[in-house]
Amino acid sequence: MVDSPLAPWGLMLPNFDPFERGELPIVDTARRAEELGFDAVWVGDHLAFHPPILEATMALSAAAAVTSRVRLGFAVLLAPMRQPVWLAKALQSMSHLAPGRLIAGFGVGGEHPPEWRAADAEVRGRGRRLDEFLELLPRLLGGEAVVHSGALDVETPPLRPACAVPPIAIGGRSDAAIRRAARHADSWMTVWMDPRQVEEATQRLANVAAAEGRPTPETTMVMFAGIGDETVCEADAERLFRGQYDLPLDVVRAWTQLGSPERVAEGFQRYIDAGVAGFVIIPTRPDVLEQAEALAEVRGLLRF
Repeated sequence: MVDSPLAPWGLMLPNFDPFERGELPIVDTARRAEELGFDAVWVGDHLAFHPPILEATMALSAAAAVTSRVRLGFAVLLAPMRQPVWLAKALQSMSHLAPGRLIAGFGVGGEHPPEWRAADAEVRGRGRRLDEFLELLPRLLGGEAVVHSGALDVETPPLRPACAVPPIAIGGRSDAAIRRAARHADSWMTVWMDPRQVEEATQRLANVAAAEGRPTPETTMVMFAGIGDETVCEADAERLFRGQYDLPLDVVRAWTQLGSPERVAEGFQRYIDAGVAGFVIIPTRPDVLEQAEALAEVRGLLRF
C-alpha cells in the first residue's frame, strides 16, 4: 500500500439501518473503532433512501464527541442536494470542533430522485453545481465574503470562524468523477470495481491530474465485507443489499468480500496490489461491533 495522507483503514459507521433493527450504534462503534486502531470512521449521506438513516453531519458530530484520534469522513456528502452556504458552515464548524480530523467527501448522487424533490433540489445539473461548490469552498471556509452566480447562486457575508480546507475526497466511478477528483481532491473514492478496473481508472486519474498540474489523488475503495461462516455471511449480505440498495447480492457479489478473515484479507490484498491506498469498509453483517473486531484482525493479515 502506498503511504496515505488520509486514512488507510476506515470503518463506515451504521448511520443506515438496512436490517431495520431500530438501533444505530454510532457512538459505541466510533469509540470501539478508535480503540481497535482504525484510522478513520465514515458516514454516508442521503435525505431519504431505502432504509432508515440518520443525518450525516449529526452522526459524524456524535462520533467526533466520543473520539480523539480517529479521522472523521463523509463517504460521501451529496453536496448538490444541500444549500451550499449551510454545508460550508457545517464543515467549518466540524473542523473547529475536531481539529485536523475531518475528511470532506463529496459526490453527485442522483440515484433516488424522490429525496431531491423533498430537498427542493434539481437532479439535473448536479455535476455543475458540485464543480462550482468545490471552486467556492476554499473561499467560504476561509471566511471570505462571496458573491457568485452560475449553476449556484451564492451571496454571503464572511462565515466565521474561518478554517483551512480539509482533505477532500470525490466519490464516483464515472469519467466525470475521475476528472473532478483530479482537479480538486486528495482522494478518489470508488466502489464496485474489480482490481483490474481500479488499476486502469487510477492510471486515467494520474493522466488527468498531470494535465491539471496536480499530484495524483490517492485511490480509496469502498469495500463491503462480512467475516464469519460463508453461508451465514451470504445470507446477511443478501439482507443488507436488499435493505440498503434494493439490490440482490448476485449483482454485487463479485466486489463483496465474505468468509474467514484469511479469505477476506486475500480479497483486500488484491486491491492493495492494484494501487488502492485506503478503504472505507461497510460491514455486511448486522452486528457492527463484532465485525469491527474481526476487521481489525483482517488488517493484521495485510501487506501494507
